Amino acid sequence: MTKTKRMTDLEIANKAAIKPITEIAQSAQIPLEAIEQYGKFKAKIDINQLKNVASGKVVLVTATSPTPAGEGKSTVTVGLADALKQLNQKVMVALREPSLGPVMGIKGGATGGGYAQVIPMEEINLHFTGDLHAITTANNALAAIIDNHIHQGNELQIDPRRIIWKRVLDLNDRALRNVIVGLGGPVQGVPREDGFDITVASEIMAIFCLATSLENLKERLGNIVIGYSYDREPVFVRDLGVEGALTLLLKDAFKPNLVQTLEGTPAIIHGGPFANIAHGCNSIVATETARKLADIVITEAGFGADLGAEKFMNIKARQGGFAPSAVVVVTTIRALKMHGGVAKSELSVENVEAVEIGIANLEKHVDTVRAFGVEPIVSLNRFITDTEHELEIVLNWAKENNIRIARTNVWEEGGKGGLALAKEVLEVLDQPQNFHHLYETSDSVEQKITAIVQKVYGGLGVQFTDHAKKQIAQIERFGWDILPVCMAKTQYSLSDQPTLIGRPENFVITVREIIPKLGAGFLVCLTGDIMTMPGLPKQPAALRMDIDKDGEAIGLF
Repeated sequence: MTKTKRMTDLEIANKAAIKPITEIAQSAQIPLEAIEQYGKFKAKIDINQLKNVASGKVVLVTATSPTPAGEGKSTVTVGLADALKQLNQKVMVALREPSLGPVMGIKGGATGGGYAQVIPMEEINLHFTGDLHAITTANNALAAIIDNHIHQGNELQIDPRRIIWKRVLDLNDRALRNVIVGLGGPVQGVPREDGFDITVASEIMAIFCLATSLENLKERLGNIVIGYSYDREPVFVRDLGVEGALTLLLKDAFKPNLVQTLEGTPAIIHGGPFANIAHGCNSIVATETARKLADIVITEAGFGADLGAEKFMNIKARQGGFAPSAVVVVTTIRALKMHGGVAKSELSVENVEAVEIGIANLEKHVDTVRAFGVEPIVSLNRFITDTEHELEIVLNWAKENNIRIARTNVWEEGGKGGLALAKEVLEVLDQPQNFHHLYETSDSVEQKITAIVQKVYGGLGVQFTDHAKKQIAQIERFGWDILPVCMAKTQYSLSDQPTLIGRPENFVITVREIIPKLGAGFLVCLTGDIMTMPGLPKQPAALRMDIDKDGEAIGLF
């Protein structure tokens, strides 16, 4: 295969010599009876057929605060796995599933890029094996059952004004954020205000990713609080008696998906919550399955270390009962220059001063990883416009601060471009870590949120709206204050204000609402202007997509 920088990610993926999924399963020592094929190149794994105990070490890939220039976190994740495979390591990738919201919106897919991709790229980025559709259906089935219960006499005395369960859609559609349902007369239902979230923000998505078995999935679904009665008591899914039906809708989706990288490294892709409005990690089942099959599991968490990595440590690792053995922090010269105040249109011009200023953002994310007691390794992801002088600024900074760093060029070179990073990771994996959470679940809600704001974001403290204060009092009354917290915050800044780039100081985070997610096992704290149903940009990616006469996709990235 001739490598050329002019080829798009989709063109590179389409030219790849993809192996039958049975061959990938065999290389990962997955019994054929544990494989349920979805065509030639995708399969579900029946986890009940895997008997060995999980013992593989987990390497988490995170990044600096994202910028419109892109950092390439998923690309580095895939490239690192391929590099470790080249070093004869038994390795697997564990990623999240792409959402059609960003695929059709502004961000694009989530399968990596260049010569560090998971394939079949087109199928993974579109409907894949239907997991997100199953989650959407289960979520909306519950919504329909709630409205039908009220229509049919409301035995549970559900207060229509206090229903917190929303419908979902796996697309960005701002027009659906606030709607009214049940109009048209008595036979159409009971009118009430409602709204839509994007599927990845659904509590069922979070439950799907945190459940450890079908039995645990069913129990968690039963624990969902859908709203409150006229007496202001919580109403659970188990009160409606439909947790079994919801589990049935998810039973096939709950099996992890097996695919491959361009270099034939086995990859598991399963679950897809966003990290700015949810907990941002792939499923525990996928990670544990990979740990059974490989010595090293490379996984990622959404956006920067202030979001996905923090939630991986405080939520996923806590509930999954494992710890990361190393953490990679991905950054680029382009991202550092943007955090140093450079406009996207000027990124190709050398600007050493902006790099020096922007390093402050990288430094905070490195400090955050170290606060969890894990050794960070910086991946300096190369772009063609980077100058040697700019690169030397970051490399010298890392050396002066005793921070491991490696130049990475996996987009252009695949696993070969990640060998330096892989060697650094292997050195860290040979060393003991002192992983710990940044708060105890026994801490108060205010203490937990304050710990994240001060230790992870670098802020002064937290301001709670009157509405949030009332919700905290209610949470304490019901004994839900023992749950960890899931912060919903802008990804573009360490603060809750998207325009405060770099490493802002002396800021206060405003928590405007706290939503109990008892099935998932955490409290969602909405900050700033964060939305749980994104909107499309002025020029959505969908405008560039097409299909040719042979049925091949065009413009997918």
